[in-house]
Amino acid sequence: MSSLRLGTRGSLLARTQSGIVADWLRARGASVEMILIKTTGDRLSELQEPIEGKGVFTKELDEALLGGTIDLAVHSMKDLPSELPAGLAIAAVPLREDPRDVLIARDGGALADLPGGARIGTGSPRRSGQLRALRPDVFCVEARGNVDTRIRKLKEGAWEAIVLARAGLRRLGRESEATQIFEASEMIPAVGQGALAIVTRAGERIALLEALDDPDTRAAVACERTILARLEGGCRAPVAAHGVARRASLSVSAAVMSLDGATLIRVERSGAAADAVALGDDAARELLARGAAEIVAAARAVA
Repeated sequence: MSSLRLGTRGSLLARTQSGIVADWLRARGASVEMILIKTTGDRLSELQEPIEGKGVFTKELDEALLGGTIDLAVHSMKDLPSELPAGLAIAAVPLREDPRDVLIARDGGALADLPGGARIGTGSPRRSGQLRALRPDVFCVEARGNVDTRIRKLKEGAWEAIVLARAGLRRLGRESEATQIFEASEMIPAVGQGALAIVTRAGERIALLEALDDPDTRAAVACERTILARLEGGCRAPVAAHGVARRASLSVSAAVMSLDGATLIRVERSGAAADAVALGDDAARELLARGAAEIVAAARAVA
């Protein structure tokens, strides 16, 4: 078997996630070469600058794939734009890690234990809106940087708490630092959170990847990504969606929220997993009918 060139971003989490896929492929006889590629999002993150626009964490990897420099790339699904560039395809969606959000409070405890006026560090409008809906008396403060940077700043006193994805902490072996796990019913995760996407050139078959694909995760994520695409939301839009597929059935919860948490529109849908895109379309139509477009537009105007 010829060597597979796997492109990955250089952050610790990206390398860890890519390493999981590389180890899986190697265990099945493949030769895998890891190739580090720095993306625009990485450069902005290092400078702790605002990260805006579609594909800032994927553009350079996409170019490397299309140019033939690499054979596959591993992405956090929530970083992947709703539409891939022409010539690329999602070849596999592995089994999803826990998609829930977690709180890390500097002094321990849950969200309910934080004092009034507590500062919670987060760079996510989705998290800000839902946190304010749960605790209107806290302040959500812009937080930038990778997991290590945010936890270090928390300990240095920049905030009283931060919110991160449980999946990332688990993959980094830092799950024990979480002081509360938010149930998906109280804080709906980001679209694709906890899932990975393995992207290749369209039409280029890598047989081993087919065994790595998890149909339930793929269906759930397809539904979530359809909702985000129909709402024309990006990674900075206050849009949440969480799909769960089991035994050929699929349920999804989706929401759009104002940044202050005062307005939160939520919908639920269920049906056949084979109809994942149609379910996402239906959920998005209801959200739009109930004013989602205006909420997303208002959030963009503030960002």
